[in-house]
Amino acid sequence: MQRITESDSKYEHLEKMSVSELLQNINNEDKTVPFAVEKAIPNIEALVNAIVERMLTGGRLFYIGAGTSGRLGVVDASECPPTYGVPHDLVIGIIAGGDSAIRKAVEFAEDDEKQAWIDLKPYKINPKDTLIGIAASGTTPYVIGGLQEANKHGVLTGCIVCNANSLVAAEAQFPVEVIVGPEFVTGSTRMKSGTAQKLVLNMISTSVMIKLGRVKGNKMVDMQLSNHKLVDRGINMVMNATGANKEVAERLLNEYGSVRKAVENYNN
Repeated sequence: MQRITESDSKYEHLEKMSVSELLQNINNEDKTVPFAVEKAIPNIEALVNAIVERMLTGGRLFYIGAGTSGRLGVVDASECPPTYGVPHDLVIGIIAGGDSAIRKAVEFAEDDEKQAWIDLKPYKINPKDTLIGIAASGTTPYVIGGLQEANKHGVLTGCIVCNANSLVAAEAQFPVEVIVGPEFVTGSTRMKSGTAQKLVLNMISTSVMIKLGRVKGNKMVDMQLSNHKLVDRGINMVMNATGANKEVAERLLNEYGSVRKAVENYNN
């Protein structure tokens, strides 16, 4: 399989470029990423609809990946509870090599086809759940093996890859292929490919949470009030939604612990 993610950069002699030239050229390449994502929206839509259908019946969303792809999945999953107030075990990111691989690369962790399913077993993954494999190359054995086992066990499967007609996409029921082309530094898929994967993950988790009722209007009414900035944002949201003054809004927020509940109990 020809991997465009491994193709030579369109730029030569990077070491001879000025800092300004490097930044401009990297930015020029980055500008192409949203257009590549746009082409994949129909496939992203199909995946989101399938995820929502499962999650409305009690399903969970899992991400698996290695290296940058795995880290992006872990980040997206970890941001769902504070942003949307969902349980920590509703969206779960798993990286090849375990949590230590988030900070430091674990050699050859991605090469074991059986390990992903072993990593998923403690969560008792089941047919209500969805598993998304993230792999820029589309060839990561860890991801391929995880998707294969998930399919055998009736789990809904999707993927986010940056090569066409990949082995990972062949295993996914709902493949998302975002073809961003060669990287500025040849093969450095943490760049455009990583950006594309991050954008798609943002689209998936945000759309899913909205469809699960975790946003009202355009506000994160279930966000965790975990710092002063978020408490102040919550107070303003309650004030805007109810017309209450700051003192009343703050009291309601302290009493009920969330913007949604504070607004629902205003005047009660």
